[in-house]
Amino acid sequence: MAGHSKFKNIMYRKGAQDKKRSKMFSKFSREITVAAKMGGPEVDSNPRLRLAIATARAQSMPKDNIQRAVQKADGGDAANYDEMRYEGYGPGGIGVIVETLTDNRNRTASDVRTIFGKAGGNLGESGSVGFMFDRVGEINYPADAADADTMFEAALEAGADEVESDDDGHAIYTEGDDLHAVVSALTEALGSEPVGAKLIFKAKEPMVLDKDGAEKMMRLIDTLEDNDDVQTVSGNFDIPADVLEALAAE
Repeated sequence: MAGHSKFKNIMYRKGAQDKKRSKMFSKFSREITVAAKMGGPEVDSNPRLRLAIATARAQSMPKDNIQRAVQKADGGDAANYDEMRYEGYGPGGIGVIVETLTDNRNRTASDVRTIFGKAGGNLGESGSVGFMFDRVGEINYPADAADADTMFEAALEAGADEVESDDDGHAIYTEGDDLHAVVSALTEALGSEPVGAKLIFKAKEPMVLDKDGAEKMMRLIDTLEDNDDVQTVSGNFDIPADVLEALAAE
């Protein structure tokens, strides 16, 4: 999402996410376990694990759940998950990238292909829509973490490239390789951790959707995110604030 409508989109979807909190925690656990297994269980020396835990905490995931996910990797009994990326076209030709952690590639590929097909889209080849996006780091802070000027100055001092602020929050964007360093610098400068920090696919020239197109895209995204193997979904679209408000009012 781009500009002011980004946070309205988060608000619109929060209700649905709250209903799927258990599934969300399961996805966080999988990411934490994979991060711990790949880089070790020590948070200080494992940036990916540190970000995974910070994101889980920001969404009120219980501390015991987080510890179990780390211990699962440390104990050596965790399943082997592969990181797979799928690219395709959603309704109206919108480019979509789906990132997954799966213990069965064939199952996940079949599931994702079926979801795209039922939504009126189609799964493409690797690289078919990737050119529509930039791979960047995204860091999110609530609006009350700092005023816009303070956040802008702190983010640039920390090495960020771009800052978007409105009444609902702040989004800071960085080069992908700089994400961990910028998060650490911002946390120290502001005295608080972000509510989210991750690598994302940021649309270069997002297509603006009307209400019908937005409904179809949100339905596709919700269905994809309901799949246990899917971790993130990125789309080459933007939804104007008035359309999001109309959707939220239904």
